[in-house]
Amino acid sequence: MVVDDNPANLKVLEDMLRQRGHEVRSFPRGRLALTAAMRNPPDLILLDINMPDMNGYEVCAHLKSSEEISSIPVIFLSALDETEDKVKAFCSGAADYISKPFQFEEVYSRVETHLKLHALQLALKQQNEHLEELVDQRTRRLQVALKHIESTYDEILSVLGGALDLRDNETAGHSQRVTRYSSEIAKAMGCGEEERKQIAYGAFLHDIGKIGISDAILHKPGKLTPEETEIMRQHVRMGYDLVSQISFLVGAAQIVLTHQEFYDGTGYPQGLIGKEIPLGARIFSVADTLDAMTSDRPYRNALPFQTARQELVRWSGRQFDSDVVQAFLSIPEQVWMRAGSSTNSVLAHMSFISSLLDSESRQLELTTPAFIDGSAEVVRLGANLKALDHRSATPTATPLASSAETKM
Repeated sequence: MVVDDNPANLKVLEDMLRQRGHEVRSFPRGRLALTAAMRNPPDLILLDINMPDMNGYEVCAHLKSSEEISSIPVIFLSALDETEDKVKAFCSGAADYISKPFQFEEVYSRVETHLKLHALQLALKQQNEHLEELVDQRTRRLQVALKHIESTYDEILSVLGGALDLRDNETAGHSQRVTRYSSEIAKAMGCGEEERKQIAYGAFLHDIGKIGISDAILHKPGKLTPEETEIMRQHVRMGYDLVSQISFLVGAAQIVLTHQEFYDGTGYPQGLIGKEIPLGARIFSVADTLDAMTSDRPYRNALPFQTARQELVRWSGRQFDSDVVQAFLSIPEQVWMRAGSSTNSVLAHMSFISSLLDSESRQLELTTPAFIDGSAEVVRLGANLKALDHRSATPTATPLASSAETKM
């Protein structure tokens, strides 16, 4: 596009550029040229400065203020030859400045140079847009994969945690309930999402180490001997050793290790006192006792919620962190009733794993490095659990009361 109020200049520039194979539109007024450029953007504009109605500086400033046409290179052609005129031209957004009277070869060389630069800029912009779209696509795919990974971890861990419930009919559903109870208390205490997730994992897997305890001890109907008690207490370390092998369960592993610690330091295995005990374990201790007291046992029926509430208050500051007990007390009773009323089926989780292996969609999500690494960790955990379970298998006996309840 050529813009000049001098018809002779327009004619000369039109002829010269057309001879070189360019399509040319010419305008004698800046406002007309600006309107035409908005409707059908050119690849380059040769622009005079001194024109009636709207001068070249104003035209260029308007062009550069519009996102749609701001990238069009503008070359000023003007008889104004002072440095300040050229500076003003560049400040308005010009790409180049040619003084009149001009030489044909100079004009042509500069036009060709800026057309090539403009073409490269457009190509680069398109490439960047394409790369951004690829990044967006990969990001969305990665988000889907991560969601799938997280869901798969949850389901696999549900099966592993449920395996302990299947060994002990007395506490069937216990892992799911204490997980929900712990989550409610953690929420009431203002724990963040990631911390709540680790607390839920730790609560669900807290007794996973009992798979390594002999059935003769685990299901002994009478009181344990001191030697048997010491063996039973090893389940926290066994569970920790298993769970800590999985990188995304590091926080949960600490809960598994310390879930039998008491606020006054009389718990095990380390005899931690007060805030030395991880918050997740202090929360779990309240949730575990609530479930132990409000669940049916072979030797007694479930105790009323109010009884459990009174006992938690009575032992606050001794067995339990008083801050955690206060958070428990702040939650309405109906919330606890809902949290304890439903239990997920382990068989349903096993069915999920089976369907997952047959899913065609796994070709995308399940081949990511994160999934492969995480799944390998869970597989190793499963293998270790199987080895422990095989080592501990003996004929079953009457279940033992939960350790949380015998403490009180």
